[in-house]
Amino acid sequence: MEMAKIGSNPTYHRCLRKLHDQKYIQYLPSHNPYKGSRVRMFIFDASSKQVVGKHETSSEQVLTPSINLNKQNKNLNKLELPQSENEVLIFFKNKNWPELEGRKFYNHYTSIGWSVRGNIKITNWHATAESWMLKANDFRSQSSVFQNRDNLKTTKYKNYGEPL
Repeated sequence: MEMAKIGSNPTYHRCLRKLHDQKYIQYLPSHNPYKGSRVRMFIFDASSKQVVGKHETSSEQVLTPSINLNKQNKNLNKLELPQSENEVLIFFKNKNWPELEGRKFYNHYTSIGWSVRGNIKITNWHATAESWMLKANDFRSQSSVFQNRDNLKTTKYKNYGEPL
């Protein structure tokens, strides 16, 4: 197990069972800790005929797919973070947004390490940029409302002679 870089007994037995299922070996586990399990290896030869019987050994090679099912595939749709500010500016220009807004977006997310809420890394910066654009529209409409509004409801001409 040490030479195979297998660290635990369950992993070792799972690998043997997988080899048995793919018909590379015949694995007969012994559930007695004092008696060893039996492993029968087939003879592999370069021919196109596949081994058919469960207990049959032959000189033909077993054909199995060479795909590692445990390996995690890299997400090909995942977009990398922008390499430069120009990449962001081009994206904003294609969406018909001003260059200033693209600079604001790039500087903001560069300063916080391209993360959201402090610890969640951004995986798709295009989606983040589009949500930035939607929020920018909201801020524009809200800022015009607050500038004309008098929150304290005071008048310009006060009579200090009146008691409160």
